Amino acid sequence: MDNFTPEDLVEYQYNETSSEKSAAIKLALQSDASLKEMYDIIVSAQKKLEPFQLSPSDETVNNILLHGKKTKAELHTDR
Repeated sequence: MDNFTPEDLVEYQYNETSSEKSAAIKLALQSDASLKEMYDIIVSAQKKLEPFQLSPSDETVNNILLHGKKTKAELHTDR
């Protein structure tokens, strides 16, 4: 049986593992109580964090877009 890390379980929770690794983790979760407990903690933490989805302010977005325009203009003037 594989030894899965908390990072593996987070990747599994976010569907970022290969199909082979996902199948191995799923099987391990059914037979390893301590792994299942660790996974349940990760799922619980994810649910608690969902309300805290943050977005950048409009000012930040505008600054990034302005910087992109400046950089594009600089690239065209260097020719």
